[in-house]
Amino acid sequence: MSTESLRVSRLVPAMLAMGVVIYVSNILVEQPVEAIVAGINLAELLTYGAVTYPIAFLVTDTTNRLYGAKAARIVVFIGFLVGVALSLAFADPRIAAASGSAFLIAQMLDIFVFDKLRTANWWKAPLISSLLGSAVDTALFFSLAFAGTDLPWVGWAMGDFWVKLAMAGLLLPAFRLLMAWLPNRQAAAAA
Repeated sequence: MSTESLRVSRLVPAMLAMGVVIYVSNILVEQPVEAIVAGINLAELLTYGAVTYPIAFLVTDTTNRLYGAKAARIVVFIGFLVGVALSLAFADPRIAAASGSAFLIAQMLDIFVFDKLRTANWWKAPLISSLLGSAVDTALFFSLAFAGTDLPWVGWAMGDFWVKLAMAGLLLPAFRLLMAWLPNRQAAAAA
């Protein structure tokens, strides 16, 4: 097996994970959280997609850290194709189109920012790139997917963004663990 095919084969789990995250998030973004907390109706502020989508940034940032920006762009592009194909087949087409557009722009921004911050403290690149990517993704996705509808999309966008911010912080320990575990696992598999 050539070095190039070995590298691409190492990206397959990340590509599949990205496609699944996109697909699941596109289904769950149409599912409001039906709960009332402290008198606030969460169905007007939050969908379940806000919880799953930030995992896409974890996949991108992990790939970027381990293999570099070029590999991360490959994972994003292939994951995008898989996720949008699944979404077109099983989710609302407007959601799939909005998701694909917002996803590509936000993920490319994430990769660029992460790469620029690569040498900073371990947490800065994934946190800052995810926060900026989430802001862009949220603004683009919700305006493209729901503008002109009767759905409470502005509230969903605000709630979604706050959850993405929280998830970016909560996923930092997972990023740190993956950075410790994956290189050791890959070295053992290569031996």
